[in-house]
Amino acid sequence: MQLHDLKPAKGAHRRPDRIGRGTGSGRGKTSGRGQKGQNARSEGFRLGFEGGQMPLSQRLPKLPGFKNPFKKVYAVVNLSKLSRFEDGAKVDAEALAEAGLVRPGEEVKVLGTGDLKRKLTVEAHAFSSSAREAIEARGGSVKVLGEPRKIGPRRTAAKAPKPVGGQEKAATTAAPETSSTPSDE
Repeated sequence: MQLHDLKPAKGAHRRPDRIGRGTGSGRGKTSGRGQKGQNARSEGFRLGFEGGQMPLSQRLPKLPGFKNPFKKVYAVVNLSKLSRFEDGAKVDAEALAEAGLVRPGEEVKVLGTGDLKRKLTVEAHAFSSSAREAIEARGGSVKVLGEPRKIGPRRTAAKAPKPVGGQEKAATTAAPETSSTPSDE
């Protein structure tokens, strides 16, 4: 078989119907649009028109704001739930999943609601400040899992300490005093 032998499959290339080309064509006179009426006219109706019914695009509410695509959703565990673990135990995501407090594979955040009665080593993806203080106050330790949050160059520059040069500038901008000699008249 050569390239010149290739042909399209039977029926793959149909000639388009030539509409409005006389009665003998089978698609003449009204061109398949029927008699009169809105659909027979050239304009027809606009996209999204629902025959006078309030269109879907106008029925739906348009609220302000947006949905953040980068939002972090954590499985939340309160301090009161950590009391079920034994004193000195290591509590990580797997231990919490085994205890039925979180679903396996979810990122965990520990919140400070309730009292902690034990010394625990807690590993989670995030901690509230009150939870961190309560765990450390009982002699336990806190380990944050995952990579630290990245901040852009603008926020890094904003957090950098400002140079202390305010006093030097004030001294140089002050006008030098000139002594004027009284003239004899």
